[in-house]
Amino acid sequence: MNGEYARLREVLQNRRTELQARLDNIKKDVTQKANADWSEQAQERENDEVMDALGNETVNELQQIYKALERMDDDEYGICTGCGGEVPLARLQVMPYAGLCVNCAEAQGQ
Repeated sequence: MNGEYARLREVLQNRRTELQARLDNIKKDVTQKANADWSEQAQERENDEVMDALGNETVNELQQIYKALERMDDDEYGICTGCGGEVPLARLQVMPYAGLCVNCAEAQGQ
């Protein structure tokens, strides 16, 4: 693994830690007891919907990070999972968990 990939591994691991902490906080917020006041309960339900959406986004990004770290372990990082071509380093620097080259990502609408 070259030096830039080692740096990207560190970025991915740090982001994974950050997202896991965020997910833990979201779970705590969602599992809190409801307020006795009806108007407060309505607001809490709206907040729960937002927290659920944030949780889903966090889980999705975590899954992508785990897949990228797995590709690193398998020496497949930087190889497009769609066409087998190279994922440009510039793309990986912007989106370190990218598994597709630009052409394949555009073809899949990502």
